[in-house]
Amino acid sequence: MSDAAPNSSRLAILIPFGIVTLIWGSTWLVIRGQLGVVPPSWSVTYRFLVAGIVMLGYAAVRRERVRLDARGWGFAAVLGLLQFCLNFNFVYRAEGHIASGLVAVVFALMLLPNALFGRIFLGQRLGRQLLVGVGVAMIGVTLLFVREARIDPHGPGEVMTGIGFTLLAILSASTANVMQGTRTARAYPMIPTLGVAMLLGAGFDGAFAWVTTGPPVIEPTLPYLAATLYLGVFASAIAFPLYFGVLRVIGPAKAAYSGVLVPVIAMCLSTLFEGYRWSLLAGAGAALVIGGLIIALRARRPAR
Repeated sequence: MSDAAPNSSRLAILIPFGIVTLIWGSTWLVIRGQLGVVPPSWSVTYRFLVAGIVMLGYAAVRRERVRLDARGWGFAAVLGLLQFCLNFNFVYRAEGHIASGLVAVVFALMLLPNALFGRIFLGQRLGRQLLVGVGVAMIGVTLLFVREARIDPHGPGEVMTGIGFTLLAILSASTANVMQGTRTARAYPMIPTLGVAMLLGAGFDGAFAWVTTGPPVIEPTLPYLAATLYLGVFASAIAFPLYFGVLRVIGPAKAAYSGVLVPVIAMCLSTLFEGYRWSLLAGAGAALVIGGLIIALRARRPAR
């Protein structure tokens, strides 16, 4: 009884973390491919329309009904607004200004607001080593974007705009992450509740898209439709339940540690497919980002 339970518990966390990391490491590049003909808000709408339908279909197969009272519907609506509307609208706009790999690097810093919000709203401990690690990572991000500002033909304004949109996305996503650690989240079945939240999020996305860009626009090409299905099914309907399931077990601070490998995967893909060129400054920045997050990962007591 000594090692079996701990090993099985570790695998129950590491396996879904590995799947989520691989999927989300590739989504930054796929999102980039959706920018162009279709306004970003409509692309986000289609993504979570697909995801919500798949989630509720899966819930039906599992014979899990949507059993939400007024409080549950309110929870799902706020989750849909923060996680599946604001977060992704900001991300899509950020990728219109900077490379997808760099967006992923900044997004990895969600570790800090997750830890802070977890401390404030869930009473989880905030370790000193975690703060040191995130501080080192922030220095690395600064180096990355100093380099990007120097070479960007549009000037530093584009880089700063991309940073701004990414930070807004981080705040939205982090708030939604902390919501998953509350008693309210545990009071309702995850799969159907997430399905409802995704469909509500798609509704918010569609309303925003219609007001700001006009009626729906679709690009009837195989690459665009395949990207939408990939983002809707794999990156949303599969990845989010896995991620939130682990988050409910280990807390939002530790859950954000999955972001350590995401920017590595994303920047490698950006190098292969977007022509991202590494320099000494960029390499040092990336090393500090990953090194800082690893320091935070090794913190002994980041949460209660």
